[in-house]
Amino acid sequence: MVGVVALGGDGTGPEVLEHGLRVLRVVEEWSGLPFKVDSIECGGQYYLQHGCDWPAGSEQRCAQADVILLGAVGWPAPDGSGPVTMKDGKMAGWSPVIGNRIRLDLYANIRPVKLFPGVKQRIHGKPQSVWQPELVDMVIVRENTEDLYSGIGGTLCPGGVARVAVDTRVITREASEKVIRKAFELCRARPQGAPKDGKKRLTAVVKDNVLMGCKLFAQVFREVGAEYPEIEQETAIVDAFTQWLIGQPEHYNVVVTTNMFGDIVTDLASVLQGGMGMAVGCNVGDRHAMFEPIHGSAPKYTGQDKVNPMAMILSVKEALAWLAGRPQFAPHSEALAQAAAALEEAVCKVLQRGKVLTYDLVGEERASTGAQVTAAIIEELQSLLGVARVSKSR
Repeated sequence: MVGVVALGGDGTGPEVLEHGLRVLRVVEEWSGLPFKVDSIECGGQYYLQHGCDWPAGSEQRCAQADVILLGAVGWPAPDGSGPVTMKDGKMAGWSPVIGNRIRLDLYANIRPVKLFPGVKQRIHGKPQSVWQPELVDMVIVRENTEDLYSGIGGTLCPGGVARVAVDTRVITREASEKVIRKAFELCRARPQGAPKDGKKRLTAVVKDNVLMGCKLFAQVFREVGAEYPEIEQETAIVDAFTQWLIGQPEHYNVVVTTNMFGDIVTDLASVLQGGMGMAVGCNVGDRHAMFEPIHGSAPKYTGQDKVNPMAMILSVKEALAWLAGRPQFAPHSEALAQAAAALEEAVCKVLQRGKVLTYDLVGEERASTGAQVTAAIIEELQSLLGVARVSKSR
């Protein structure tokens, strides 16, 4: 049995999570491997009702799970001042997201950036013919536990007025080495290499001409890199990298960077793959993992079933692939890997047909609902796996 914690969160988060769980039920029926889902309410809306951003004991439930699926968190404050924040100043939803990353040591945020056939990139003015899907296929690995997200800092408010705000950037050798080594191993395991030339290339994105933390990160990159002589290695200054990423994505195979830079460049990279509705985030450690779509809670679309479910469904695909490599599921590893591959193929088939897609991919006039897209993916998945149609009651 696979223990799954499901964190719906805010806004459209619970909606897309349910689409992912529908797909998971198909895999369960086909494989015979039961998935026990433990649903935990969390986020800004929960905080407004209960004074905390998730129930007591949620940390332990997440730590005991085999895998975590997250919808999205974030809800507007009633006074319109921004997202709901807690008494300590953190965004309501910090506990299930940043908190889980730190407590469970999910030190690598792995973002696949792949343009599937049938999807248009989001760079205005570029015809689709200029951007062949095969030119965008990389993985960005972001350190996930420190940097400006370390929580060290605060605000000075003499006279009750915020006058000075400080955020301390923390870069450590230990965290840098772990995420860099993870990136090298991913690079080694990717058989296709960079789209441009097939080379196994790892690019470290830093600002080591100015920032001391980046100097340490680059130094550790070189030290670890000495153990992987078969991999081509390069560093790029982050501001220059942003233009190269958009101008020549085919050059990149695997990219590794620090937490804050990674947060920015991965969202930029999402435009190459068709937008946030296609972007997946894999928060991975040595023992635990949490998978999520990156599009956020989209409060204005709550209850409308408009949001693209593909990022959530592809998050389930990544979760299945990760579970396939876990020692405790060795007897089921082949089935889990097969299900993951079939799920990505099912998504690709729906995209290539182009008939049942959400507004972000085809516009409002041709748009299907999230439920319709999920149903189309499930139909393809069942065909690929050779299972009977799942009843609507499930």
